[in-house]
Amino acid sequence: MNKPLRRIAIFCGVLILALLVRTNYLQYVRADELNTRDENRRVRIERYAHERGNIIVDGNPVTSSVETKDSDFKYKQSWKNGPMWAPVTGYSSQAFDASQLEKLEDGILTGNDDQLFFDRTLSMFTGEKKQGGNVVTTLNAAAQKAAFQGLGDKKGAVAALDPQTGAILALASTPSYDPSTFAGNSDKDSKAWQKLQKDENKPMLNRALRETYPPGSTFKVVTAAAALENGLYTDIDGKTNSPLPYRLPQSTTVLQNEGSIPCENASLREALRMSCNTVFGKISDDLGNQKMMDEAAKFGFNKDIFTPVRADASIYPKDNRPQNAMAGIGQASNRATPLQMAMVAAAVANDGKLMQPYMVAERQAPSIDPIYTHEKEELSRPLSGENAQKLQQMMETVVKSGTGTKALIDGVTVGGKTGTAQHGLNNSEKPYAWFISYAKTSSGSPVAVAVVVEDSSANRDDVSGGGLAAPIAKAVMEAVINKR
Repeated sequence: MNKPLRRIAIFCGVLILALLVRTNYLQYVRADELNTRDENRRVRIERYAHERGNIIVDGNPVTSSVETKDSDFKYKQSWKNGPMWAPVTGYSSQAFDASQLEKLEDGILTGNDDQLFFDRTLSMFTGEKKQGGNVVTTLNAAAQKAAFQGLGDKKGAVAALDPQTGAILALASTPSYDPSTFAGNSDKDSKAWQKLQKDENKPMLNRALRETYPPGSTFKVVTAAAALENGLYTDIDGKTNSPLPYRLPQSTTVLQNEGSIPCENASLREALRMSCNTVFGKISDDLGNQKMMDEAAKFGFNKDIFTPVRADASIYPKDNRPQNAMAGIGQASNRATPLQMAMVAAAVANDGKLMQPYMVAERQAPSIDPIYTHEKEELSRPLSGENAQKLQQMMETVVKSGTGTKALIDGVTVGGKTGTAQHGLNNSEKPYAWFISYAKTSSGSPVAVAVVVEDSSANRDDVSGGGLAAPIAKAVMEAVINKR
């Protein structure tokens, strides 16, 4: 071969090699990046080209796929009673992506997850249509309905757990929204989305997981646990060293109790029954900030909780003495999600063992064969069994003869704690009404509940955990018990 031809051959070889390198770089190195680019419409078209799997509650789907018209996206997602289930499922939209379970479990629901590789391969030979798998939740439909209807037109949230397993039984948030209204990509869907984004009431905020509130007097359960676990007090019926009035440390401010309740040197049981600020504020100061932080952390504070949907971290702050005393009664910078306070009640009910909260019980292939089954997991032990049982006695007294009597259920042992948390500068706005509780039957504790009512049409003086939140918790507990 003469020299010019040899040069041309080498040049062509280099071009072919460069083309091969470039092609392999695009196909293997940048494949995931290109597939996930918003501009790659083919991926989105394929995603909605077949029926999506369902999210299952109590054996029944709460979602379904419906065919679309006048769109290159063949299917879109639909929800049964969307506003009730949106805090659980999240949304899946052709135009606005997805959230919560619809987002986290997208691979299973679309059928694209690696766990479904065998099913996809088999369908190539059988000729069957590609289908998504199912996500089976731990939710209890009756409990969810009781929570959602109990909140009604009030702004607030409910979280309910099985204390023995950590399974989430209810997760309600109001006001809510219907994910079906913007599941497509039409102008109508876009207008519905924009309207929700501008709504001052934030209907798309999952208040059960993503909003933190001052927990108010419900946090006194944690403070009582800290007192027992650190040996500050051992006899729940013995007198505490609690003066009245009680002045906050390093301050001229006197901590007030509600009304004229007799809180001087009240026992732990009586202090919880009557919700004595002075007793629990002094306990928090006597223990000190670090011990209070340590005990709160055992209940789940100061860490993200994944259900698998992430819940915002509840906060027990590192703080000075006066603020630490106030945090011990659920005020100051103390913040908690409804899920977190349900975890507090669940740990007490489960004899001191806190289980990891979860709401996906099983993932299924399109054939309904399980490809994943959740195994319960212990998260921590905030209390010894002995101290948990002491705290159970205290919480049960609250319901029998204290501030939580509206949660009483005939033939069932109920423990609870009310809370009315201050809200706004100098407590200028309506307070938050809280109630945390659990129910015990002969087979153990099947449910623990936390309810927060963020605002209501009630007069300010009528806003209380016992009056507004306890009846909702009772309805949720009854729904779980009656289904067993």
